[in-house]
Amino acid sequence: MSIDDVKKTPVEDVDVSDDKKQPHKGVYLLPNLFTTAALFSGFYSIIAAMNGDFTHAAVAIFISMVLDGLDGRVARMTRTQSAFGAEYDSLADMVSFGIAPALVVFTWSLAPLGKAGWIAAFVYAVGAALRLARFNTMLAVEEKRYFTGLPSPAAAAIVAGVIWAANDKGVSGESLATLMALLVPIVGLLMVSNVKYRSFKDLNVKGRVPFVVFLIAVLVLVFVALEPALVLMSVFCLYGLWGPLGIVFKRLR
Repeated sequence: MSIDDVKKTPVEDVDVSDDKKQPHKGVYLLPNLFTTAALFSGFYSIIAAMNGDFTHAAVAIFISMVLDGLDGRVARMTRTQSAFGAEYDSLADMVSFGIAPALVVFTWSLAPLGKAGWIAAFVYAVGAALRLARFNTMLAVEEKRYFTGLPSPAAAAIVAGVIWAANDKGVSGESLATLMALLVPIVGLLMVSNVKYRSFKDLNVKGRVPFVVFLIAVLVLVFVALEPALVLMSVFCLYGLWGPLGIVFKRLR
């Protein structure tokens, strides 16, 4: 074959299928549906707060927490984990546990404080963003039993729990503006701290437990049913305090 023949060879005749692999098309439906539902719930929380319905806004954040916990479990059970799903989950978490709580608490309580109010809300939002970014980069090396920094769903639950409990008891957000201006940025800073929090991923829920443990679980469910706002707020506030208190106890010992 001469050089002229090579020049006349059409490019379409060259087979490059072995050199470049085509990317996989499509996404897994089931786990991404749960992620989308969690994202929708977080978005609805913002809309509810704009309409002045702060109770539903707070409840929607808790619903996002439940759905966020399910999407990963469903993906592992059905063996449908993917890089797309992990990235989509992080973006949905930023909306549901970063932007939504910051905007809801600002609208509910911090707006009368002016610049100090939106700065407090921004500290929380940027703390959630940094927490999620660090979690994604440390996923392969972080210890299974502990989280480094307060998890963003728990941080959102603290803010949403206070809002829900206060509205349930008839306490206005303006009366708690100073308290929330301190609480919200502290929660944001805890997310980016090096404080260790138990992840409870090592708990064996499939094994047998003493009958007393089962009774305690039933009592907890009863208390949640009677006073869901107060109980959930107390549980997540205690969880938020657990990390710093653990450091204090270790130093005292």
